[in-house]
Amino acid sequence: MTSPTTAMVLAAGLGTRMRPLTNDRPKALVEVGGKALIDHVLDRLAEAGVTDAVVNVHWFADRLESHLAARTRPTIRISDERAELLETGGGLKKARPLLGDDPVFVANIDSVWIDRGDALSDLIRLWDSARMDAALLLARREGSIGFEGGGDFFLGDDGALTFRGEAASAPYAYMGVHITRPDYADHGPDGPFSLSPLWRASAAEGRLFGCVLDGDWMHVGDPQARDEAEARLKAET
Repeated sequence: MTSPTTAMVLAAGLGTRMRPLTNDRPKALVEVGGKALIDHVLDRLAEAGVTDAVVNVHWFADRLESHLAARTRPTIRISDERAELLETGGGLKKARPLLGDDPVFVANIDSVWIDRGDALSDLIRLWDSARMDAALLLARREGSIGFEGGGDFFLGDDGALTFRGEAASAPYAYMGVHITRPDYADHGPDGPFSLSPLWRASAAEGRLFGCVLDGDWMHVGDPQARDEAEARLKAET
């Protein structure tokens, strides 16, 4: 398929684990390696062919909008969640009128990675709307920076994903970027809800797939992880 040209960037969270760095700014504007987290993600998406990004805003929304106004690539449109923070599923549902009808990237703003391959192109090649509801970019749990927990998924030889379930651990973690249909969350409830239950239903039907980053993933969820990510980026240069 051709590369998705639209992305939904989830930037409305409160960033409570990132305090005190988010006492005066949204998490999206916390800097790693001299660049705001949201710019790390938007730059990756632009390189992958995204021309249009819809960004949801809530915490310090005015400041984030002002920052985004300086960007020319991709073009930015705002999905305003000032009145109510809607979580991942609710955010995608609210933004639906802005997303068009073709498959879209959906991306968190707390992932930074060093890419030894071409992760987003791999995800594009994997995506098949006839067989899949979502295609997720994964990282190996071992060696990732800032990720806590036993992992999220097992990965089949065909790329199909199985949730960890009752297992003590699983080798792969979702690293914050996926491709899906823009209407995937349309039938979710009104108000805030997570994409996770939708993914679980899709996995049970054999319609949740993934591919693995060839590189180093940094989940920048708190100040310590930010410092570790900054050190890792510095070591790479």
